[in-house]
Amino acid sequence: MGYIYTREALLIILADGMGGHARGEMAAAIAVQTISNLFQKNATSYVKKPEVFLEESFLEAHREIRRYAEVNFLPDSPRTTIVVCLIQHNSAVWAHCGDSRLYWMRGGQILARTQDHSRVATLIAQGLLDPAQTDSHPDRNKLFNCLGSANLPIVEISRRASLQAGDLFLLCSDGLWSILPDHVIAKHLVENTVMRAVPDLLDKSTSIAGRNGDNATALALAWLGESSREEDASTITTNTLQIGAVTSMIATLPNDITEASDVFNDEEIEKAISEIRFAIQQANNT
Repeated sequence: MGYIYTREALLIILADGMGGHARGEMAAAIAVQTISNLFQKNATSYVKKPEVFLEESFLEAHREIRRYAEVNFLPDSPRTTIVVCLIQHNSAVWAHCGDSRLYWMRGGQILARTQDHSRVATLIAQGLLDPAQTDSHPDRNKLFNCLGSANLPIVEISRRASLQAGDLFLLCSDGLWSILPDHVIAKHLVENTVMRAVPDLLDKSTSIAGRNGDNATALALAWLGESSREEDASTITTNTLQIGAVTSMIATLPNDITEASDVFNDEEIEKAISEIRFAIQQANNT
C-alpha cells in the first residue's frame, strides 16, 4: 500500500496478494510499483484522463505480473487484488479488481463502497444468498477477478465523485472488512482521526480473527479541501510543492524485479519494512 502525489493530484493504492497462489506478495508489490510509476509519468501535474489512466495502469500491472511469472519459470502466475483512488481538482475516481475495498464516507454515512468481485457477492446481488450466510458459504473465498490470472482483468471504474471537506476514504483488504461490519468501520472513522482510527481498526480485526486470521491492511484519508487552512501533524498540503515535483510514500522494488530471481530474502524484506516505516514517519512529521 502507499500513496504518491503531485501539486494537483494524489493516488492512493492498496493490493492484497492472493493466497493459494505462490508469491502473492510479489504480485501485490509489482502492481503497486507499476501503477505508482505510471502515475509519476502521467501526472504532469495532474492526470488528464483519469478513467483511461486507471484502466491502462491496471492492465500494465497485470502484464508485469505475468512477465515476472514467465521469466522466473513459475508453474502458476502470482495474483493480487487491488484498489486505487485518484483524487484531483476536488473530485475522486477509483477502480478495483477483486475484493480489496474502498469506502467513501461523509458525516458518518457510507456514500459508496466497491462491490467485491467474488462468487458470494454475486449470489447476494442476485438474491440467491442471505448476507448472513457469507461466513459459512463454501465459496466465500472464490474470486473471479484479479491481476495476474490467465484472463485479462475486468477493471471496474467508478463515476467521478465531487468531494467536500471532511470526506473520508478507506482502502482495506478483506482481512479487515470480513471481520468488522461496515457500520463499525464507519463509526471508528467518524469518531477518531484517521491516524488513530486505522490502527484501532486493524488491532480490533486481527484480535478477533486470531492467529488463523487473514492479513489485514488499511489506508485512510481525510480530505480537507483545496481551500482549507486547517493543519496539524497529520495534514499534508501540496501548495508548497514545485510544479512537476512528485512525492511518493511507496517502498520501491529493485529495477530488475521481473528478471529471473528468487523471492525477497530476509534482509531485503527488513529493508523494505524499514523504508515503509520511514515513509510513514516522514508523513506524520509533514
